[in-house]
Amino acid sequence: MISDNGVLDAVLLIAILLPSVILHEVSHGLVARSLGDPTAHEARRLSLNPIRHIDPFGSVLLPAMLALAHQNVFGWAKPVPVNPSRFRRSPVRGMALTALAGPATNLAIALAVGLAGPFTEVGDQVFLTSPGLWPEVLGAIVVVNAALAVFNMLPIPPLDGSRLLPLILPPAGRRVYAQFSQYGFLVLIVLVLIIPGTLSFLGTWIEWIVKLAA
Repeated sequence: MISDNGVLDAVLLIAILLPSVILHEVSHGLVARSLGDPTAHEARRLSLNPIRHIDPFGSVLLPAMLALAHQNVFGWAKPVPVNPSRFRRSPVRGMALTALAGPATNLAIALAVGLAGPFTEVGDQVFLTSPGLWPEVLGAIVVVNAALAVFNMLPIPPLDGSRLLPLILPPAGRRVYAQFSQYGFLVLIVLVLIIPGTLSFLGTWIEWIVKLAA
């Protein structure tokens, strides 16, 4: 954690999370536009103005609760609108590429900030290179973006990982999965808030990215 003050931790981590999830969503819109769908552009969602993107629960309340509970902090912004029918080629492939753009952006941020050297690896452990606020903020940027990249790859609607399954599912499987999608958000909330231990395996992947960035 950045400090011994839980409230200050929550404020600082949300301040890190907000631009991270905004860049995540804008990258979806940019890739969609490059594939022929200008819906996000038309909705003025390619802006970096946080007001256009903040989701009160996913961008503020949930991250604050996780920070105060000393859990890995993640969240989301309002999804940018995407219309698969406007893609120039395969809608399924277009949705998959658009979905991958978000986690790829967070992974790139984690690795790029890691180059600034906030971490040092000693054996199997990763430590901050030096005490002080700046190294800890840089380290938190790496960890938050690693968590966003990993969390969003879960194949649970509406997360980005759910957009990849249609690439490998047969048509019948896609129909079944589409029916499940309406319950995805409820499943997600149960996993995160009610039985959070079920997502503990994500920590292994987050740690791997942090070590890669070290």
